[in-house]
Amino acid sequence: MEQILDNYRNLIARVNELCTDIEQALQGQITCSEGCSACCASITIFPVEAAALREQLTKLPVEEAEAIRRYVAQHATGVCCPLLSNQRCLLYEARPIICRTHGLPILFTEDNQQRLDCCPLNLTSSESLSGSHIVDLDRLNVVLVAVNALFLKQTQAPSDLPERQSIAEALLRQE
Repeated sequence: MEQILDNYRNLIARVNELCTDIEQALQGQITCSEGCSACCASITIFPVEAAALREQLTKLPVEEAEAIRRYVAQHATGVCCPLLSNQRCLLYEARPIICRTHGLPILFTEDNQQRLDCCPLNLTSSESLSGSHIVDLDRLNVVLVAVNALFLKQTQAPSDLPERQSIAEALLRQE
């Protein structure tokens, strides 16, 4: 699994770099910080993201990994992310891409129109933004879909594997 996730890890590194650059450029205008969890909703993820979360679990001591699985099982049906505990992500280092961009200004298409959004606590004094300070979510998702497709091909995933799954489904799935 280690090498199969290399493309995803490379994407994560580029996303982290982009997010860091945006945060530095907009410093003082981004209020998101450790413990801020307003954006941490229950989401669905691609199989490659699910594999990265499961891999992170395998790196933890067995007792800790089992405690996380139990916690996720208990919170699987909630509105909040089942990995959110005490306002912190239990698998923060392996969090999905969308979680890495939370709070930052994002550009996306909705109903055939481009829309700009960010956390309402951020950019309260900004009137305009440079394009380099915005995450183009549509473009990012195109790359993520391609990385996921390559991952599925490399792992010879079963044809009945859902396109997306909840975090709980990903972590509670029996291998």
